Amino acid sequence: MTYHLRYQVLPGRDPARLAEYCAEHGIEEVVLIYGSEELHAGHPVGVGEDLWFEHVAGVKDVLDTHGIGASLNPWVTVGHADRGRTQDLGFAPMISPLGEAATATASFACPVWRDWLAGHYGRFSRLGFRVLWLEDDFRFHNHAPLTWGGGFEPEMLERFALLAGDKPTREELVAAITATGPPHPWRALLQRTWREAQLEVLDLVRQAVAGRAKLGLMSSGLGVASVEGRDWAAFFDRVDVHRPHFAPYGDAPGRRLSYSIAMLELQRGLRPAGVEVAPEIENWPHTEWTKSDTQTWSEMVTARLSGAGGLLLDVHPFVTGDPQRYPRVGRMLSRSRPAVDRAFSPDVSVHGVGVPWWPDTAAHVWGDGGLDGLQADPLRAAEYLLPYGVPVQAGVGTVNAVFGKVAWGVPAGEVERLLSGGLLLDGHAALVLSERGFGELLGVRVEEVAERDAPARQPYSMERVLESGRLLSVNVQPAVARLAALPGAEIWTEILTPRGEHWGDGRVAFTNRLGGRVVTLAACTPEALGRCDDGQSLAHRALRYLNAEFPLVTGGPHLLPHLARTGTGWRLAIANGSADPARPVVDLGQDVTATLLTPLAEPAPVPVRRAEGRVHVEADVPHRGYVLLEWR
Repeated sequence: MTYHLRYQVLPGRDPARLAEYCAEHGIEEVVLIYGSEELHAGHPVGVGEDLWFEHVAGVKDVLDTHGIGASLNPWVTVGHADRGRTQDLGFAPMISPLGEAATATASFACPVWRDWLAGHYGRFSRLGFRVLWLEDDFRFHNHAPLTWGGGFEPEMLERFALLAGDKPTREELVAAITATGPPHPWRALLQRTWREAQLEVLDLVRQAVAGRAKLGLMSSGLGVASVEGRDWAAFFDRVDVHRPHFAPYGDAPGRRLSYSIAMLELQRGLRPAGVEVAPEIENWPHTEWTKSDTQTWSEMVTARLSGAGGLLLDVHPFVTGDPQRYPRVGRMLSRSRPAVDRAFSPDVSVHGVGVPWWPDTAAHVWGDGGLDGLQADPLRAAEYLLPYGVPVQAGVGTVNAVFGKVAWGVPAGEVERLLSGGLLLDGHAALVLSERGFGELLGVRVEEVAERDAPARQPYSMERVLESGRLLSVNVQPAVARLAALPGAEIWTEILTPRGEHWGDGRVAFTNRLGGRVVTLAACTPEALGRCDDGQSLAHRALRYLNAEFPLVTGGPHLLPHLARTGTGWRLAIANGSADPARPVVDLGQDVTATLLTPLAEPAPVPVRRAEGRVHVEADVPHRGYVLLEWR
């Protein structure tokens, strides 16, 4: 099944109209959502729960009659956000690190809420739905209006005290886990407390469902999930279907497809191969104007290229009447289907620069005084590379990129493995690895990390390429590491002050005693550097120095590659993230076939030309379009 329509049928509406719409537009399954958003009056209990139970049972009967599959998406577990709602069900409220109390969101430690959740899922599982979804409110962070989120309730702190053998106040605990410098032991213990509480709830739900339906889980950002201490392996021991978040809620520039490609790939690395995957095509607020058809098409194709078997579609308002009120949405789904099907291969092995990530990274990050400061985002390296035409893969590859605080999470036994291959670092990661005792393998000494807003007599401003004298800007980098190359290292660029004075080395390449190659960038946020042709040339030079053997893409800004081995050979999918049409050029000495995927159009073959070890696509790839190059 490909199209899974996430849809709320309003009470009193004829569900046969929905079934007819699905048949007309090739929608194989409806994921019924109920009591959601505008209709959310609190956790459904008593008469309210009875009404929703009878309603969704009736809708499912109609879908069954028409041969349309059905899954169920209860709107809340603990609750997304208060939004003016209150509850008087005896649920212990979620408490923020600052002591703020939610009015409608429950604590994972609350036994009354746990009983309600298990009972609710157990009851609805008897209706025969294929999948019962756990919403992405099944998390500690992001429960407005709480600052950061919750997990600091008295009930949760009691559980922590049993583990720690100590009973700090909430204020003392927050101060300890976020303190500057090395992690306090309480941080890992609190993460364990949260993790065990969540897994206990999952076990209760599974027991209540008793195999009558699969369990599905939506996930969000990896960095903040690590702060919560989430054990992905344990989660996927308990859930059968994954709904990864990967796309913005509303209209966004085409270059943001780099975020989507990276999110899909990095989450793929977390789950076992057999888990069913249906990424969510986000659309919020839920209206037909929130996201363009072109963007929706491109996100569906991107998800399918990642190997996702299904697409969970948020494309209709949640307080709509019959779906026939939105014929443009139906036409978009029908017109998208040829490209959506063409993009899919059931056997996908992704290749490119490795972006390693360890789920327990936040337990090792040195604190800066706040919970947000514990996040280490693996997406940063991917978002630097993809817009420059460099493919990426989850996990450790032959060539890898580690940026920022992710370096704290690299296990001690893995550091030398990375340094024995090809490794790209930003200035912050170089500082972390130096502090961990690996500085002599990097080829640079990090003398300091200078913050942009710190006054200085000689502030950093520009980066000069030594071979050509060309200048790039580092003027708005939040921080830059002052690098000094060690003997034997190659200095490619230098950082200058506004007066042209030498400030530090900019990009340094080094072959270490392990035989590994390292390229270090002084920039501490390379993904935010101003994009330009010179920046792309330097990025490609770094990858070739690191012995990257996969194809790199040029030919225009923001040509975003996805390289995969499929069941029939190799496939390089290139998305155009620019608003201008482009003709990609690929470093590839292969005879290829090329297929153009234009938004909302039929896939079409296009010509290519080989010259001097490169493949030139001889057709314009439009905004958010893809060209697929395939070879054996």
